[in-house]
Amino acid sequence: MGSILVNGVRVLGVHGVLPHERLHPQPFEVDVALEVNLSKAGLSDKLEDTVDYGSIAEAISTVVANESYQLMERLATRIAEVCREDPRVTEVTVTVRKLHPPVNAMLNHVAVCITA
Repeated sequence: MGSILVNGVRVLGVHGVLPHERLHPQPFEVDVALEVNLSKAGLSDKLEDTVDYGSIAEAISTVVANESYQLMERLATRIAEVCREDPRVTEVTVTVRKLHPPVNAMLNHVAVCITA
């Protein structure tokens, strides 16, 4: 077993509960850790024997940019669903960060992390 990590995927998306969050795209950042058996690819050196991280990054970007959810929990779950479409992914951990949350505090971001 092993992990494929795709970190720091930044995409504008319309996700949030507040009315102004539903009108304008805002920046999100996503990390995923895919648990995958890497032994075949480690021996063959062939892309078809592993999960293509480029395709995963594109799928994450598509979900964030083209779908819309109120909660980051649902967004993270949806990203996990897309990542698990490849049967070689036995587990995925998804972290979604809202980089400019609508709160009255100075902070870097708020985040949700799920494992599925």
